Amino acid sequence: MILLVILIPVIAGAFVFLVPFKKRNFMEIFLEAAVVINSILVWYLLMHRSESIFTLANFTGNLSISFKVDGMSMVFGGLVSALWPFATLYAFEYMTKEEHERMFFMFYTMTYGITLGISFAANLLTMYFFYELLTLVTVPLVMHTLTREAILASRKYLYYSLGGAAFAFIGLIFVIIYGNTTEFVLGGVLDVVRIGERTNVLLLIYVIAFMGFGVKAAICPFNSWLPDAGVAPTPVTALLHAVAVVKSGAFAIIRLTYYSFGTDFLKGTWAQNTVMLIVMFTIVYGCSRAVKETHIKRRLAYSTISNLSYILFGVTIMTPLGMTGAVCHLVFHAIMKISSFFCAGAIMHQADKHYVHELDGMGYQMPCVFGVFTVSSFALMGVPGLAGFVSKWNLASAAVESGNEIAYFGIVCLLVSALLTAIYMLTIVVRAFFPGEGFDKRIPDGVRDPNWKMLVPLFVFTVFILSFGLYSGPAVKFFSDVAAGVY
Repeated sequence: MILLVILIPVIAGAFVFLVPFKKRNFMEIFLEAAVVINSILVWYLLMHRSESIFTLANFTGNLSISFKVDGMSMVFGGLVSALWPFATLYAFEYMTKEEHERMFFMFYTMTYGITLGISFAANLLTMYFFYELLTLVTVPLVMHTLTREAILASRKYLYYSLGGAAFAFIGLIFVIIYGNTTEFVLGGVLDVVRIGERTNVLLLIYVIAFMGFGVKAAICPFNSWLPDAGVAPTPVTALLHAVAVVKSGAFAIIRLTYYSFGTDFLKGTWAQNTVMLIVMFTIVYGCSRAVKETHIKRRLAYSTISNLSYILFGVTIMTPLGMTGAVCHLVFHAIMKISSFFCAGAIMHQADKHYVHELDGMGYQMPCVFGVFTVSSFALMGVPGLAGFVSKWNLASAAVESGNEIAYFGIVCLLVSALLTAIYMLTIVVRAFFPGEGFDKRIPDGVRDPNWKMLVPLFVFTVFILSFGLYSGPAVKFFSDVAAGVY
């Protein structure tokens, strides 16, 4: 069944492009049905998971393309399959004003299957294979509008991604040589006897591979592709910035750190301190740039850069609680950020507004959209009672518990980021609902909340944000069990 859930979206995407539908509604029904059915199959697979490994192809030695459902697969696969049906529904309405719809939905749907391939990979080689495929199926999405900006952005995204993959490939080679296996084993697979006196070499390789996979996670200094990719249609940027691409980068780094190199080998070394300092700098850099940015989607993109390094900060703490905090933020940030990006897309779709200074009084024109945006803004700030607070609390707790002095400074970075997040998110909210004296609150013709295809996903994400904020116990317990190796 693992292979089936990967192939269904790929085949469905190709079918949409190759077979002309008489009516657009038929295409929408077919795609939504395919995505929903696939998500149901994914959840069935997760609930009835098997410990066995499904091998698709064997190569030389212990190299194979294999799949398995473990704890991290359940987290990432569950997240992707839960969000994709709503993202697809939203895309139907958004794309009514765009060209080349069939081409768009082909790659958009295929991306779902490729992302699941990363999630269910049983070893480093399989994950790397689908990681590269993810680049290939998302480049056409970034390039979709075929404007000069879109073409330049897609080139930058491609060059950065291929460069990062090359560095990650070096890590793969060294794991093959110095590891007992390439399979993901919590605690790592390196053979200390084979390593011998080459510890520093392996630590250097870890840093190189960390930065390689970190390209997709928009780590400094390899993050400029992410704001530029905002020229793509909003359903694409929402997936790039919230679920598929950037989270695949963070997910790969979790696998690399906890399941390949192992924290026993890395913890307390110069390599740990190096990557931790890099992610802390990225946290502050991303939110600082977001404060200065006036374009709505680019502001949210810099916010994503900062928040992705929250996840990586938890990873670099290299403790079970650090991994718990990282996984928490991986899931909760995806929901908060896809919600805020979809709000931005609704604003652009309905009112053709792209800059913060153009949003004065729009809260009266689009109350539902800006109401949802306000909730996601408070959640990203880390207000108690919302999902963002839970993950940030776990990250701060992990930093304190670690005893690492550099990690203590990381808590300061989290607090600075929370303050700057309040500035760049609430600026939009305040402009929308409190435009100042003399503003005419009468609703202009044609500017109002979008239809149900856009609003339903926004309301569902808001429910998720509130639910995880008010009752996060079961989710955090599951993430802790994953970090402890129970799943």
